Amino acid sequence: MNTTDAKHPPDAAARDWKIFTDDGKPHDGLLSLPPPPPWRFAHEARVLTAPAEFGASAAAAEGERRRAEPYITTEAMRIAVNAALYLRRPLLLTGKPGTGKSTLVARVAHELRLGSVLRWPINSRSTVRGGIYEYDAVGRLQSGLDNPPVGDYLKLGPLGTALMAQDWPRALLIDEIDKSDLDFANDLLNVVEEGEFEIPELRRLRESPVTVGDFEGKPATIHEGRLRSGQFPFVVMTSNGEREFPAPFLRRCIRLRIDPPDAVQLEAIVRSHLTAHAHQLDTDEIKRLIAAFIASQRDNLDVATDQLLNAVFLTVAMKDVHGRSFDAAELASVRQQLLQPLGEQAT
Repeated sequence: MNTTDAKHPPDAAARDWKIFTDDGKPHDGLLSLPPPPPWRFAHEARVLTAPAEFGASAAAAEGERRRAEPYITTEAMRIAVNAALYLRRPLLLTGKPGTGKSTLVARVAHELRLGSVLRWPINSRSTVRGGIYEYDAVGRLQSGLDNPPVGDYLKLGPLGTALMAQDWPRALLIDEIDKSDLDFANDLLNVVEEGEFEIPELRRLRESPVTVGDFEGKPATIHEGRLRSGQFPFVVMTSNGEREFPAPFLRRCIRLRIDPPDAVQLEAIVRSHLTAHAHQLDTDEIKRLIAAFIASQRDNLDVATDQLLNAVFLTVAMKDVHGRSFDAAELASVRQQLLQPLGEQAT
């Protein structure tokens, strides 16, 4: 991270109302964010205090930078992100797999210095409680100790860790929320609306404070058995559109549909991801691959942008490099395999 850039946010006049500008340079622009709307929290949010250096490791910050740097945002994305920041609302992104929904959060986290993204992949067994904390009651009973500390057997999940932020918000990705069961969205809504959650196992102890481990293995202190958010996290939820969500949930989200990119956008995406191989990229071959990719989409075949990136990397950028070569039949076969629609079984 460039600490010089981090200390000097972009000029306010140039930034206009936007906190997230997508210029790729980390900054403390969140300090200019006004308080949340009065209806957002039952308790008062703490004043933002920028960390001198975020607590995440340098390796984690560099990982988010590398993940975020090639990503290309649209004006609709930038507006949706800033609306979510101002209103302290989760951002719900819908669209086909492979359209970059889960990468946007890394771009925002890198620019706004939110540290490594807390990632929570959802499946049919996921529960909101599991995203907040896990308690190993069996392990505690089998410890052989007399009244062992509960905090040693309780660990915060990604949602719980995000809620624990007191001075500076974290970034949380709730990925593929449409794979959850029917009650998940409403249960999540209750926690997100209140910005707090009671942990019964700690509440019953009548001991305060209690130190537990968070999702990243760091100590977290919980008072009176209740998680209470000091700073609402930047929450991005993704959905592949496999199910409908209840209206009360939807109206509390900032919603954005990400449509598949067109030919011009696809070429920009390819070149952004393969800048290290720019001198090896044959424009005509890239355009042919993009045309075949778009034709598959027109035929209602399910293909994802990362499949196109794989095909360009292996059969264009790496072709004839370090002695690697394809004959015409191999080239056609490799490209057919890499661009195989997702609904088809490998042959």
